[in-house]
Amino acid sequence: MTIETKILDGKAVANRIKEDLKTRVASLKEKEVTPSLVTILVGDDPSSETYVRMKGNACERVGITSKKIHLPEDTTTETLVQTIEELNNDTSVHGILLQHPVPSQVDERLAFETIAIEKDVDGVTSAGYGQTALGFGTFPSCTPAAIMKIMEEYDIQAEGKHAVVVGRSPILGKPVSALLLNQNATVTTCHSRTADLASHVRQADIVIAAVGKPEFIKGDWVKEGAVVLDAGYNKGNIGDVEYEAAARKSSYITPVPGGVGPVTIAMLLKHTVIAAEKTVR
Repeated sequence: MTIETKILDGKAVANRIKEDLKTRVASLKEKEVTPSLVTILVGDDPSSETYVRMKGNACERVGITSKKIHLPEDTTTETLVQTIEELNNDTSVHGILLQHPVPSQVDERLAFETIAIEKDVDGVTSAGYGQTALGFGTFPSCTPAAIMKIMEEYDIQAEGKHAVVVGRSPILGKPVSALLLNQNATVTTCHSRTADLASHVRQADIVIAAVGKPEFIKGDWVKEGAVVLDAGYNKGNIGDVEYEAAARKSSYITPVPGGVGPVTIAMLLKHTVIAAEKTVR
């Protein structure tokens, strides 16, 4: 049987989200509220610099005010926590994003936990994760939110399906497992140390790749007709899935780049706008 694979176009989904946000931002500005996102960058990691610039540019295109706070490499946990607390108390700031990773001397988890939950637009606090898992969170982590949004846009139902998530990070694998479970999928969460990973993936109706290893999931592991959502991004524009081989067997697949990534940034913008809207209700 020949499978007609459909490409899940993340750029198109992201553009639809951003067009909607432009209208919502204009409405907020009529009420004299401009959504504002502050990104904190600690140190001089070139990849982080690129990500922060991309997020800033995306904000500007929909009318969100974007500010970057760049702290030196030798910043202490205490200084970073104080910076976040000041932003928590600044009513003009609606979203706070601490760019990962931070230098090794900084307690990243403590810094994340300092972010006020109503400004945790990147979904990094344990309280935000707990609310997501329990089904009433406002701001799930942005990549899991992007995966669910792509499925919604393409009318891919999770209910009754077996989803296999490969990855268990606190801002991707774990929360997307919870979101799928909340939509009545049966969820198996795997990782790089799962014994006989291939056998688990072969059972999946929906494969979520979130392990951070290039082409770690082989195409011949994918069941005929499965949906493949690749949230990995590795050097050389390579995802976590062996794309060409998986595309021959899947019913839907996200490309890398142009799949989950653009929607992740769009969801960050959406969360920032929602946070601003909550201040005027």
